[in-house]
Amino acid sequence: MSEPDRTLYLAIPFDTFDSFFQERFVQESVRLYQLKLVVYDPQKEVVIEWRN
Repeated sequence: MSEPDRTLYLAIPFDTFDSFFQERFVQESVRLYQLKLVVYDPQKEVVIEWRN
């Protein structure tokens, strides 16, 4: 099934975003592959940030 009108986001826990995703090679990969991210707090079960 194809749904071209939908956008895929990668959900990342805040702790992972705050550590691993701050590495330069990870940031470059996110830019290179145009990844869209949702950063969330798994304890509070809330979205902290949507990143395009």
